[in-house]
This record gives sequence, structure tokens and C-alpha cells, in this order.
Amino acid sequence: MTNKFFNDAIIGNKKLIATFSKTGELLRMIYPGADFRQFIDYFKTGVKINDSDLVNLNDDINNHYSQKYMEDTNILVTKIENTYFNLEIEQVDFVSIKENLLMKQYTFTNHHSIDLDIHLLVHSKLHSDLNNKVGGMELNQALIQYCHDYRFAIFSKNPMESYQINESDSNISSGEIGGKDYIGMSTDSSIKYKVGVLKPGESKTISIFVSVNEYKDKEKIDQLEQEITEFRKLDVKKELGTAKRYWNKYVEEHKGNFSLKEVNTEYAKKIQKIYHRSILLYALLINDTTGGISAAIESDDRMEQSGGYAYCWPRDAIYICGALDKLKMEKQTDKFYKNFCKMTQSKNGMWEQRFYTDGRLAPCWGLQIDETASVVYGVMEHYQNTKDEKFLKDMLRTCENAIHFLKKYVAQICNIQEESDVVKKEIEEYYKDRKEKIPDSYDLWEMEEGVHLYSLASIYGAFEAIIKIYQVVAPSYESNRLKLEAMKKEERSLEKYQEEIKKYIQNNLYNEHTKVLKRNTKDEKSDISTLGVVVPFELFSPKEKKVLNTVEKMNMTLRTYTGGYLRFESDHYMGGKNPWPIATLWMAMYYQKVGNRKAAEECIKFVVDTASDLGFLAEQVDNETKKGTWINGLGWSHAMFVLLFSK
Repeated sequence: MTNKFFNDAIIGNKKLIATFSKTGELLRMIYPGADFRQFIDYFKTGVKINDSDLVNLNDDINNHYSQKYMEDTNILVTKIENTYFNLEIEQVDFVSIKENLLMKQYTFTNHHSIDLDIHLLVHSKLHSDLNNKVGGMELNQALIQYCHDYRFAIFSKNPMESYQINESDSNISSGEIGGKDYIGMSTDSSIKYKVGVLKPGESKTISIFVSVNEYKDKEKIDQLEQEITEFRKLDVKKELGTAKRYWNKYVEEHKGNFSLKEVNTEYAKKIQKIYHRSILLYALLINDTTGGISAAIESDDRMEQSGGYAYCWPRDAIYICGALDKLKMEKQTDKFYKNFCKMTQSKNGMWEQRFYTDGRLAPCWGLQIDETASVVYGVMEHYQNTKDEKFLKDMLRTCENAIHFLKKYVAQICNIQEESDVVKKEIEEYYKDRKEKIPDSYDLWEMEEGVHLYSLASIYGAFEAIIKIYQVVAPSYESNRLKLEAMKKEERSLEKYQEEIKKYIQNNLYNEHTKVLKRNTKDEKSDISTLGVVVPFELFSPKEKKVLNTVEKMNMTLRTYTGGYLRFESDHYMGGKNPWPIATLWMAMYYQKVGNRKAAEECIKFVVDTASDLGFLAEQVDNETKKGTWINGLGWSHAMFVLLFSK
């Protein structure tokens, strides 16, 4: 497999996602959701022109590329100019709104002075492994690649000129393919279409369809033939118009309170592009069935550089849910809390580090306490946007279970004695059978185990949230005296816990000599997540001296020469020298809260200037190129941006 560590462009519908390089190469097709199966090892397209060898459409020294989305859509347009043959190719890629079908429309225009005889070739290789071998076959003028439970079909309305099931690698570079086999065990196969002879100035269009679907129970081969026949009846122009109208309407419905005084400057246009791209991205990251939200579309499929990104972290999802509420996507947020969070909560009240968006537990590497705290905090934040008391009552039991777990954790950290040490007894009983100590929590960045300021701030915020929840729902329990008394008692207990958290921070996470907050109990490295005590959890006010001193230290240690911020000192992930949009936007949020508009705008400008031309925000930015690097279209980055512009 070729490493494909960067998705330049992303398109899709609710189930089928496709990603592309900046030259228009199809990198990934993911089905049936943003975090599920990725099929493609490679999908290469090329043209044979007159009697030339194969010209790779997406990687040729004579090709010049430009790329954009049709405005406010998930429809990608890549223009390719081959200077050797003076051939222009417009490649339009989109996914049908109703079908699990990628449509690839190619329009060839001859700008040469001679006739050009054009043939289009597709060379497709799928991932295959010991437990799910891939085979190939020709069926109904289509190339079918299949395994035990999925099938991948490539076809066109145009008749095939030729195909090759086995050993395409040996001869496809010549632009000539063919073979005797109609079926084979090869993971890669190829297909060829005649576009036709283009006279100077003439244009011709051909469309390629790529279908992905599960094998259904007792499905027969003739049913697959029939499906391909039905897909061929689709009018590509009509489907393109439908997709365009769908996405334009989607953006219009979800702009929320976003508006700019003017969109005449290139800078303002870029802000609007990022904001609208955020809306279109979230449509592809959300599991429409469960409400789970993927952190990103995967770029590290084999986890060569990371632990992977196509999972739902409750913490990331809570930031994204905050953005969804601003984008008038309250129903999606509702589903995340009422469905996904309920189905993934552990019996003891906690949430594990991350999940698949269908609710199943994903690979994890330890306890991360802020995942649990974030959910409770997020529930109250969602209510603040909707004022839906029914939602709060529906989530009350879930939140109370989470708070019970968080209190156990705080009792352990702060050595709180309560009710004859019932809490301590419960902790000991819970872990007795596991024959292990109560685990330390990883920090926000999942790098260090220990006691962390951001984690404690998130718990403080969760305690504050449940107190507010009790105050909202209390009138509906007027006839239930025992419940009212229990809530009042819990409020008093939680206020005590909040005071204990503040005392612990003062004694263990604050340097009395430098008057600066510490990110954990082990070191005093600057860390942007320290801002969590102000934004969003409001444990301290933004102008407290300890906060001002901490921010001043961040500016001396985390701000790079380009104006972006590192996430923490001595970071070693992906080199550790890259500023993060998350970190920079977090600082902008702080400055916005403290009233320093100029500093906030400087942070925002860095993020806008380094966003991709298509409007995506990456996880990190290369200081040298000022371009996004590593994960592109990170949901959390886009959430921070939306929240800043939706105030």
C-alpha cells in the first residue's frame, strides 16, 4: 500500500465518503460511514492519446492542475491541462445523494491543431488480507471487485473497449490491456473505454460510476447485474444538478448566526469559505443512525504515525456539538447525547477514550477522565442553546451516573472523606477484582499519565453543569420531595468538591514563585490546554493574575514566528515544531473573552491564512510552507472556528 497521509478534498453522502489528492486522484472510498471500511489501495486513471503510452491523469510531468469545489457543495472539480498534447480535462467528482454511487465525469477538450484519439483507462487495486480476500470479474460490461461481504463495481454507460482481470501491472503502462480471464483472484484489475477522436476545439464527455455496497443475504449475481443496469439509467447531468441543489440548500439552512459585514475582500471570502466548508464537512463526519461523530476522515489507515483518527472521542465530539448547535444542527446534537452517549456509557458511569461511530468500543490505551467530564458539561451547553427541559430530564440519569464516577476520581486525587468514606470504599471494591491500582488519567493530548489541570477543570465544569441542571429541572419534581432533597444534598456535596478542586490546584498545580499555573503535577511546561480553566470551563476569570501570567508565559514559549501556537512545549508528535489551529483558535477565544480584539484577530488571521484553498483546517500547520500538514479537515479545528464566528 502506498502511504496516503493527506486528504486534500473530501466528498460524500451520509454513507459513502471519497477523498482525493490535489491532483484529483481518488485516494479513499469509505463505506458505510466516515470511520468504517476503506477499500482502495490505489485507483489510477490515465489516457492513451493517439499511439502514446499511458498518461497518468493525476501524476504526469506535463500536467498542470487546479482544483475547487462547486460553490457551497461537496462536488469537486479538478482541471487538468496536459501541455504536451494541449489537452484539457475537467474532472467532476460527486456522490449521489440517494445512492451509494460515486460519479466521475470527465470532459476532454482538444486545444491542439491535430486530431486526438482518446482512450480512458482505470486501474483499481483494493485492500486484501488473510481474512477477506479480494477477487475480480467482468460482469455486465463492468469491472467487479469483491470480497466476502462487500462488492466494488466500476462501470460506464459507454461500452468497455477491453478489460484485464489478472496481471494488469505488467502491461498497463503501454495503455493496452486485455486477457482471456473473465474472473480471477487478482486484487488489481483494469478497464478501458474509447472516448473517441477529438478534432481541434472539440469536446467529449464520459462518465465513470463506482458503486460500493454490502453483499445482501442470499444475493445472487443476477441481482448485481440488475443493479448496474439500473444505475446506468441515471442521468449524470440531472444527478449533478440534484446534488448541487441539495448541498446549496444544506449550507443555507445551517449558516446559523454567521454573517460578515462585507465579503468583498479575499480575506473575508476565505473566512466564509472555511465556515461553509465546516458545515459541509460535518455532514460527512456524523453517523446518521447513531449520532456518533468521527474526529476526521482517516489519513493514517495503518496507524504508521499515530493511533488513527476515524473514531469518535467524546471530548472532540462535545466541541463539535457546540459548533453543531450554532449551525442549527440541534437534532444531530440531540442524537449524539440521547443515543450515542447513552449506548456507550460504561456501567460505572464513565466513557472510555474513543469509540467507533456505530457505538462499539474502539482501540484505546487508557483512562482519559476529561472524556467523561466533557459529556456532562456538553449536556448543559446543549440545553443553553435549545432551552429544551425535556432533553435535560432525559439525560439526567446518564449525567448523574457520570458525576458519581467523577466524584470517585476527585475523592481519590484530593483525598476527600465523605459519609464514612463510602466513596473510597466503592473505589476499592470496584478495583479489587481487577487487582490493579486506580489508573492515572491521560491528559487532553493523550501523551502523559498523571493529574492534569485541564482534566480537573473539565470535572469542575461538569460539577457546575449538573448543579445548573438540577436548578432547571427541580420545579418538575415538586411532587417528589425525596428527589428534591437528594438533588439539594448533591448540590451541596458538589460545591464542596469544587472547592477541593480549587484547593488542589492552588497547592499542586500553581507555582507560587513564578505565579504561573502548571499543566500537571510532573512538569511546568507551557501547555495551551491550561486555557481550559477559563475557556470553556470558567474555573478562573480571564483577568486573574495567575491566568494573565500563564498566558504571558505561553506567548513566550508557544507562539511561533509565524503567529501560530504550539500545543505544548517540547512536543514530539510529528516533529513537534508545528503550530496547531486548535491551539491558535483557543488563544483567540481567550483573547476574545478578555476583550483583546486585536490579539484575537491576529490569531484568527493565522488560521485563515494557513487554511487550504478548499477551506479545510488541518490538525497542524507547517511553519515553513504555511500549509496544513498531517490530518486535513479535523472536526475539532473546524469546531473552534465555528464557535469563534458564531458568538
